[in-house]
Amino acid sequence: MSQTRGRYDFCIGLVLAMSSSIFIGGSFILKKKGLLRLARKGSMRAVGAGEVANFAAYAFAPATLVTPLGALSVLVSAILSSFFLNEKLNLHGKIGCLLSVLGSTVMVIHAPQEEEVESLNEMSQKLGDPGFVVFATLVVIVSLILIFVVGPRHGQTNILVYITICSVIGALSVSCVKGLGIAIKELFAGKPVLEHPLSWILLLSLTVCVSMQINYLNRALDIFNTSLVTPIYYVIFTTSVLTCSAILFKEWQHMAADDIIGTFSGFLTIIVGIFLLHAFKDVNFTLANLPVSLRKDGAAVNGTLLSTHDGFHHDEESSPCLSDMQTTESLSARRNGSLSAF
Repeated sequence: MSQTRGRYDFCIGLVLAMSSSIFIGGSFILKKKGLLRLARKGSMRAVGAGEVANFAAYAFAPATLVTPLGALSVLVSAILSSFFLNEKLNLHGKIGCLLSVLGSTVMVIHAPQEEEVESLNEMSQKLGDPGFVVFATLVVIVSLILIFVVGPRHGQTNILVYITICSVIGALSVSCVKGLGIAIKELFAGKPVLEHPLSWILLLSLTVCVSMQINYLNRALDIFNTSLVTPIYYVIFTTSVLTCSAILFKEWQHMAADDIIGTFSGFLTIIVGIFLLHAFKDVNFTLANLPVSLRKDGAAVNGTLLSTHDGFHHDEESSPCLSDMQTTESLSARRNGSLSAF
C-alpha cells in the first residue's frame, strides 16, 4: 500500500513539475508578446501558476526529480518564441532542445525514491541530523563570506559570485518548501499544524531565502548577459539542490548503480542542451548551411593544395631560368673583375 502511495505521489509531483515548466516558460512569451489587453496580468498569472505548481511538486516528488525538470521552462520558452515571436531557432538550439528532452526523460526514468517523511515531527528529526546541520552551517558561512567579503570586491566582474550566492541559498529554500509541503498536507488532514513551531520557522526561513535569491539573481542579470547567467545558474543551483536533498532525505542510499549513472547522465545531458540553446542562440546557422559550409571547406582545402602544387611547379620551372641568370651574372662579374684587375 505504501509503495502504491509513493508511486502515486511520484506521478503527481512529475505532472506538477512539468506543468510548472510550461506555465513559467509560457509566461515569458506572454510578457514579450503582450497577448490581448491583459498581457501583463496574463503573464503574472502564468508565473504565479507556475510557481504554485512548482511549490506543490516538491511536496509530492523528490527534489532530485523536480529541480532538473526546471530546465523544461527554458525549452518551452525557446519553442514558443519560434512560433509566436518569430524568433528563429538555429541548429544549435534545436539540438539543445532535443538533448534537454532526452536528459529529462532519462532523469525521470532513473529518479530516486526519497525516504518517506509524512509529518513535521519526522521533518524536524531530518533537519536535526548532524550531516544536514553541518551542510546548512557551511552554506550560511559561504554565503556570508560571498556577500560581505567577495561580493563588494569581485561581484561586478566575476559572474560566479552572485550566482553562487543565490544558488547555495536556493538549496535551503527547497528544503523549506519540502517541509511546508508536508505541513500543508497535515493541515488538510485536520492536524494542528499551525501550533507546531517548525511550520513558522520554515515559513520565515523560506521568505528570507527567496528574497535573497531574487535579489542576487537580479544583480547578476543586470550586470551580465542572460545567455550566460541562465545556464550557469541552472547548473550550480541544481547541483546545490541535489547535494542538499541527498544529505537531508538520503535519496541515494537505496539506488542501484545503473540508476545513479542514469541520473547523472541525464543531468549532464540537460546541461549540454541548455548550453547549446543559450551559447549559440545569436549564431545564424541552420541545417541548410551545413552542406554549403562543407563545400566551402572542401574547396578551400583543394584550392590550397592546388596553389601549393602550382607554386611548386612554378618554382621548378623558374629554377633553370634563375640558375642561368646566376651563371650569366657570375660570368659577367668575372669578366668585370678580370678587366678591373688589368
